[in-house]
Amino acid sequence: MTAVAAKGQWNIVLSGYPRAGKTKLAKQLVSDHQYFARIGVDELRTMFFSECYPCRDEYMTYSMIAETRDALLRLGYSAVIDSTAPFNVTRQFLLTTRVKPINPLLVIVTVDKPVLVERTMETHGDEDQVVAYEKRWENPQEGFPVFKFKSNNEEEFKDYYARLQELLQSETHPYKPEFHSALLSGNGIRKTLKSFLGGR
Repeated sequence: MTAVAAKGQWNIVLSGYPRAGKTKLAKQLVSDHQYFARIGVDELRTMFFSECYPCRDEYMTYSMIAETRDALLRLGYSAVIDSTAPFNVTRQFLLTTRVKPINPLLVIVTVDKPVLVERTMETHGDEDQVVAYEKRWENPQEGFPVFKFKSNNEEEFKDYYARLQELLQSETHPYKPEFHSALLSGNGIRKTLKSFLGGR
């Protein structure tokens, strides 16, 4: 499939349970679009602290994600943030940038629970991770520009990927910045996130 250039710059936040297919999607987007760059949240935690979630300084990690994202956007790249982001406050933080005009998009990557449990069992030997995320997961709040991406199997992944590509290439998509004002100011969302994560 020959990729067509995306229209405008995008700040894409991928959110979903572990093993849902977020990293596969992020890597496919970066592979197909010359001016897309992936930010791997788990890789940053490992790089800074050799720790998984929650690492010893989640607020610092998220601050670095935001700085990296904004640097990429200023250089003309679209950012693809590969994160579980189960909470609305972290989604809002990741979607909010001072760089304008940017098309914000929250992509919720989902799979049916039996498939998710099977994938998790293959990787971890139990389904504890699925249970833990079920307790923490928040449905996206109203006002977020959301694209729902299903990834139960390869055929479904390809189908939803084609739909996402159509959206990214459209001149008239409903996620243009003018249709979605920020829910909080940049300073407001930073303060809220810092309080939420217990940052210093």
